[in-house]
Amino acid sequence: MDEVIQVTQWLSSITPRKKAKLFFFTTHADAPSPMVGSNDVDTHEETQLPLATTVALHNFKNIDEFLKKKVNTFSCYNVIENEITKTDYEYLRFYSACKYLDVVPPFLDLEKISAIQNKFEMTDEERDYRLLLDSADLVLEKVCDSLKPAGVSQMWTALRKDRNQIRGVKTIDIIGFFVDTNPTGIKECLFFFIVRFLQKADKINRVNTNRLERLIAQCDESSSCEEGKTIDFIIDSLRFYPTELYPFGFCLIMCVIEGRDGAMQEIEKTMEISRHLGMITHTEKNPTKETIELVKKELMKPKYQFYSSFTCWFMSHGDSHSMVLADGETIEREWFLTSFPDISTFHLKPKVFFMVSCRGANKFSLKGDEFEGQSATCDYYDIGSALIRNRMLDITDSVRDISYVQPMMDTLVAYSTILDHLSDRANTHGSIYVDRACVLMSENISRGRSLTEVLEHLSQDLHEILQETMDEDRIVYKQACHYDSFFRKTLKLPYTRHPKEDVHSAPQ
Repeated sequence: MDEVIQVTQWLSSITPRKKAKLFFFTTHADAPSPMVGSNDVDTHEETQLPLATTVALHNFKNIDEFLKKKVNTFSCYNVIENEITKTDYEYLRFYSACKYLDVVPPFLDLEKISAIQNKFEMTDEERDYRLLLDSADLVLEKVCDSLKPAGVSQMWTALRKDRNQIRGVKTIDIIGFFVDTNPTGIKECLFFFIVRFLQKADKINRVNTNRLERLIAQCDESSSCEEGKTIDFIIDSLRFYPTELYPFGFCLIMCVIEGRDGAMQEIEKTMEISRHLGMITHTEKNPTKETIELVKKELMKPKYQFYSSFTCWFMSHGDSHSMVLADGETIEREWFLTSFPDISTFHLKPKVFFMVSCRGANKFSLKGDEFEGQSATCDYYDIGSALIRNRMLDITDSVRDISYVQPMMDTLVAYSTILDHLSDRANTHGSIYVDRACVLMSENISRGRSLTEVLEHLSQDLHEILQETMDEDRIVYKQACHYDSFFRKTLKLPYTRHPKEDVHSAPQ
């Protein structure tokens, strides 16, 4: 069959709503840069004009033309070995969006997709189309689905009233002030236009969504929300880090085994919980400085930009400022923690570090006969109002900026103990902190809990456990854990528990 006819038939089979979403996912706002074939030319015409004209004319002609152009580009594209191009990235995004919306063109060359994935050095589990979807766009899609046409119209009216925001933007004038969003697909087009407009204007990104939240807050709840939804519910959904679908993120497990009883148990537990959370995992046993540098270099590869989050477990001996590696060398804990968050592939994404090592030799000792012989260290251990606002500073948009971000932002560091204190292990089961952390995370999957809620519960749970030194003094003491957070949103645990057989550790 002639390719033009095939493309026409394919487009005619897609509903207007899905066309709007396919266009939105395909014109992803945070495409990796710089890349071969990319440039600094403003893509305003490509990403906003088709949406504006569709809303103004109630006609999907321009979006259809855009999708046809994409299909034709991919059809003629020759996959170049070694170097990754902008078209490679766009091809994967287009395919994943089609797969997600169940509108994959029957004529799409899947062998080209496989060849592109080879260039990205993707493992078998990384070839899951869900990895290629941008989780932030999926959250915005859900926000759109929660709003009625009237709600999006009210957002548009609120945006149009902000003259400083829209001055000189031609596509704003194309749409006009009053919009009929009732025809199928027009609500989606207008909402996605608002989102892409704010992103291009550097007013929102995957972390900073305050400007969008303020537009939604101005909607009338009775007429703007779909059944069962509220304004608060919709705004709250934007206050979590976007980690929709599988995988939840990438998990790096680094564990020094030499001289650490129960270290293999620590690895098994952290691997199991990362799999249940839906993470793709990689394990490094007995890491050295060279290992760490190689891992950092690996994480700079383009494929890691598809991940929604990064988690690292580092388990070793240590003191107040450093950690002991497998070869006896030490590294400064601060150096380790500041070098990983600066990796560009995880920019604006949550990064969590579990630092499991002693930070000194002090112990919170317990005195008294009632504590003798009581310890969990031995082998039996098992697994605002308007009035207030009016009195506050008026912080205008002119003094706000989301373009420049401190490297440590969006990072959380969880320590197994407090400064200058021990972090103990059970004789055969390894770190008690690791054990309790894995148990509590496993128990709270599907419960809507955030990571920080689990860490607060972990702090309470761990501090109840009596531990005992293994020297002749047999001192009974307690361990206290804590975390430092630079998070700007809440990181929720997944709503789905992933079985072991779904995910396998990445080849070493």
